[in-house]
Amino acid sequence: YLKIQGSINPAQEDLLQEAIEQAVKDRCELLLLQLDTPGGLGETTRNMVKQILNAPVPIAVWVGPDGSRAASAGVFLVAASAIAGMSPHSNIGSARPVGMGGDDIPEAMAEKILNDFLSLIRATAQSRGRNVDWYISAVTESANLTGTEAMMERVIDFVAVDAEDFIEQIGVRGLEWRNTVQHFSLDQVNIHEYAPGAWYSILSWLLDPQIAYFLLMGGIAGLFFELTNPGAIFPGVMGSLCLLLGLYALSILPTNVAGLLLILFGLMLFALEVMITSFGLLSIAGAVAIFFGSVILFRFEYGMGGVPMTSIIVTTAGLSLFAIFCVYLIAKAHRNKPFQGEHAIVGQKAVVRQWNSAHGIVSLQGETWSAVSDGPRNINPGDVVIVKAMEGLVLTIDTV
Repeated sequence: YLKIQGSINPAQEDLLQEAIEQAVKDRCELLLLQLDTPGGLGETTRNMVKQILNAPVPIAVWVGPDGSRAASAGVFLVAASAIAGMSPHSNIGSARPVGMGGDDIPEAMAEKILNDFLSLIRATAQSRGRNVDWYISAVTESANLTGTEAMMERVIDFVAVDAEDFIEQIGVRGLEWRNTVQHFSLDQVNIHEYAPGAWYSILSWLLDPQIAYFLLMGGIAGLFFELTNPGAIFPGVMGSLCLLLGLYALSILPTNVAGLLLILFGLMLFALEVMITSFGLLSIAGAVAIFFGSVILFRFEYGMGGVPMTSIIVTTAGLSLFAIFCVYLIAKAHRNKPFQGEHAIVGQKAVVRQWNSAHGIVSLQGETWSAVSDGPRNINPGDVVIVKAMEGLVLTIDTV
C-alpha cells in the first residue's frame, strides 16, 4: 500500500520502483496506490506508466479520499492500473499537455506533443479494456469526471469510499492476474503500508521546479554578493549551499542549459557595469538576459508544477536590483580614498610615551612608533600630538 501525493516527478518514480521491488520481495499479491495528484512531468509520467504496465505484481490505483484528483499525469496512471477505483467525490481528467508553468505550449510544438501522449493514452486504455474514447477526450479536450461518473463511463472499475472498501470489492469480483482469478475477503488480507524514508521527502521538495528555481537564483545572488564584497562569509556559504541544491535539482528536472547560461550571462553584465561606463545599458541588458533565461530554463513538458510567469518577473526584478546594489557598493569603494599606509597615519593623534629634546616614542592606534618633531617644541610624556608626516617607520609630530 503506497500513497502518491503531489506533483509527479522523478522522486515519485523512484518511490514507485522501490515499492514494486519491496512488494516482490515480500511476495505480495497486490500493490495498491492511493493517488492524489495535480499532474507532473511528461517523461516521468511515461516511465511510471511503463513501471505499472510491466510490474511483476498487479498494481491497483485508487483516487481518494473525497476531494482528491487524478488530473493531468494522474489520468495516465489510472489508465495503466490493473484495477482502477475512485472515491465518489474525487475527480479525474484535464490531461491536455501544457507547459512547465501551466501555460499553453507554443503551436509549433503542441501538435507533436499532443499526438505523442494521445498514442500513449490510447494504447494504455486499450491494454486494460477501458473506455478509450473518454481517455482520448481527457487529453484533447481536458474532459473531467467525478468518481461516480467515471464508473458509469467505464473509465474505472470501482467506486469505493476508502481503500479498505476498494480492496474488499476487488476480492468479491476476483483479482485477475496472469490467467488466474483469486477471490478473497478483507479479513484475509494483510495490508502493509510502504513508508518512504526522509530522503524521499527532501527530494520531492527539491524537485518542485519553483523550489529549484528559487534555490538557483538565491544561490547565485549569495555568491555574487560574496564575490563583489569579499569577507561577508555568510552570503557566500549560504549561496553555495543553495546553488548546489538548485543545480542538483536542475540535473534531474527537464532543464535547458541555454536558460542557465543566459542567467549567468546576465549577472556577468551587471559585474561589467562597474568597470565599463555604459550609462545603465549593461544593467538593462543583464536584467533582460536573466528574464529570458528564467523563461526558457525549464523545457516544455507535459503537466503542471512549473514556475509561473509572476514568480519569474518578481524574482528577476529582485535579483536585478540586488545585483545593482552590489555593483553600487563596489563603485562606492573604488571612489573612496584608500585608507592604508601613510594615508591612515597622517593627521591622526598620538600620545607621547617618552621624549628627549626633539625625538622620542609615541603610541598610535595601540602601536608604538619612533617620532621626531619638525622643530623645537615643548613636548612632555603624556601629551597628545598630531602626526604631520611619515618617513619609513618614523613619524613627524607636532603639538595639537
